[in-house]
Amino acid sequence: MDDLYIADQSALVEFCAGLRGAAWLALDTEFVREQTYYPQLGLLQIASADRVACIDPLALPTLEPLLERIYDPAVTKVLHAAHQDLEIFFHWRGAVPEPVFDTQLAALVLGDGHQVGYAALVRQQLGVDLDKTHTRVDWRRRPLVPEWLTYAADDVRYLPELYRRQHAALVERGWLAALTEDFQALTAPERYRQDPEEAWRRVREHQRLGGAQRAVLRALAAWRERQASSHDRPRRWILADAPSVELARRMPATLAELSGIPGLPATTRQRHGETLLDLIAAARAVPPEQWPALPHRPRLAPAQIARADELLALIEERATAHGIAPLAVAGRREVENLLAGQDSPLCHGWRAALVGRELQARLADVGDG
Repeated sequence: MDDLYIADQSALVEFCAGLRGAAWLALDTEFVREQTYYPQLGLLQIASADRVACIDPLALPTLEPLLERIYDPAVTKVLHAAHQDLEIFFHWRGAVPEPVFDTQLAALVLGDGHQVGYAALVRQQLGVDLDKTHTRVDWRRRPLVPEWLTYAADDVRYLPELYRRQHAALVERGWLAALTEDFQALTAPERYRQDPEEAWRRVREHQRLGGAQRAVLRALAAWRERQASSHDRPRRWILADAPSVELARRMPATLAELSGIPGLPATTRQRHGETLLDLIAAARAVPPEQWPALPHRPRLAPAQIARADELLALIEERATAHGIAPLAVAGRREVENLLAGQDSPLCHGWRAALVGRELQARLADVGDG
C-alpha cells in the first residue's frame, strides 16, 4: 500500500477514523528551530499496523482529529528518542501525550546500544539501510518533494516492527514493568517547562563562577529566557553563553566597561546595554544566602569511598552481563549520592531493577551489621 501524503482536511478525518481502536501508533515529527525559540512543526508522520502517512500541518486548518488520537490514553505512542517530538506537543497543548514507548530507551535496556540512532537501530535489527541524505531539509518549505516525503515516511515505517520486537523481548526478560517508570518520566510536564530562574544552569561554563557571579548569571539568563520566549528567537540571538559568563565574571558597572566584554555584539550593547547594567547591579546586591548554589556533592568517609568502588564494580558486572554500557547505568556521582542517602537514578526505573535495589539491599545489610 502506498504512503499517504495528507494535505486535505477530509483526507485527515478519514485517515483518523481508520485509527480508531488502534492499541498503538508510531509517531515522528520534522521541524525547524534554527531561527526560533519554539520548534516550528513542518511535518508529522504516523504509522499504524497497515498505513504510513505524512501529514502536512501547514496545509491543514486544524490537526484536531489527529490530536484526539495522539492524546488518547488508550493508545501507546511509539517514538524513537522521544524528547524533542514530545516537546512540540507540550508547546502545542501544554501537555504531553501519554503513554509512550521510546525505542531508543528500550534499545539501551536490551543491550542494543547507548543512545543508538534510529537508522543504526533499523540497520542492526532489520537489516535495512536508510537514506539519510535529507537530514538538513527546511521542512517549512513548500512544495515538499517526493524524496523528502519518502525520507520522512521511513522515519516511522520501521518503528512498528521495532516496537513489536522490543516489546516481546522486554516481556520475555521481565523488563517491561521496569521501564514503565522511565517511559512515564518522558511525559512529565516539568521536563518540558522552562523556568527562567533556573536557566543559568544550562549556560556553558557556569560551574566556573563564584557565588556572587552565579547570582549575576542567574539574572542575565532569566532575562534572556524571557526575551527569547516572548519574541520567539533563539537564546543565542539575545545573548550568547560566552558573553553571559563574561558579564557575570567581570560585573561591569558602566557602558564603557560593557564595551570591553569579548563576544558581546555592539548591537546588543546599544539595544540592551542599560538593561544589562541594571540586571548586573541588582544581582550584585543579592545577599550571599540567596546566591544560587551548585549541586552539592556529598563528602564521603574513606570507608564509603572504598564502598563506592565496590558498588561500581557490581554495576559494571551486572551491566556487562546484559550488554549495557556501565556508564549508561550510573557513574561515581550517582553511586556517591546513593551512599549518602540522597536520591539517585539508581533508585528508579530500569536502573533500580537491574542493580539499584541490589545495591540498596547491600547497603542496608551493612547498616544493620
